[in-house]
This record gives sequence, structure tokens and C-alpha cells, in this order.
Amino acid sequence: MPDKSGPAREKFCAHVFVEMFLVAVLAVYLILAKGQIVGDDLAFTVAGAGLMVLFTYWTLNTLRDGLEVIAVRRYSD
Repeated sequence: MPDKSGPAREKFCAHVFVEMFLVAVLAVYLILAKGQIVGDDLAFTVAGAGLMVLFTYWTLNTLRDGLEVIAVRRYSD
């Protein structure tokens, strides 16, 4: 019996790789921001806020894809 969750699983795996990249970028940002005061450099603060919004959005999107993979596997019979 072929696995019907193939496309959903491939999409999920791609999203996980992007998620890992975003975690690395966010970690680098937080290391750079360690010695700065929030709001001291407005452009740096806005870039960090935007990065955190992107990270949150992508995490929720990846979780949705993971649930889709589980649902396809569960209800494909």
C-alpha cells in the first residue's frame, strides 16, 4: 500500500529545515543583542521584532503541516 502522506511529509520536512535556519538566525541575533539596551538602536530593535514575528509565524505554520501529516496518515485508510 503506497504512503499517501508523501507530499505532506515532504512539505513538512522542508518547513522543518527552514525552521532550523530561523532558529540559528534568531540565536545569532540574540548573541549580537546581548549587550544592547532595548530601543537604544531603533533599527536593530525593529529588525529583532520582525525576526521574532517571522519565527513565530513559521513555527505555527510548521506545526500545522505536522498536524496535516498526522491527519493524512491517520485517515488515509
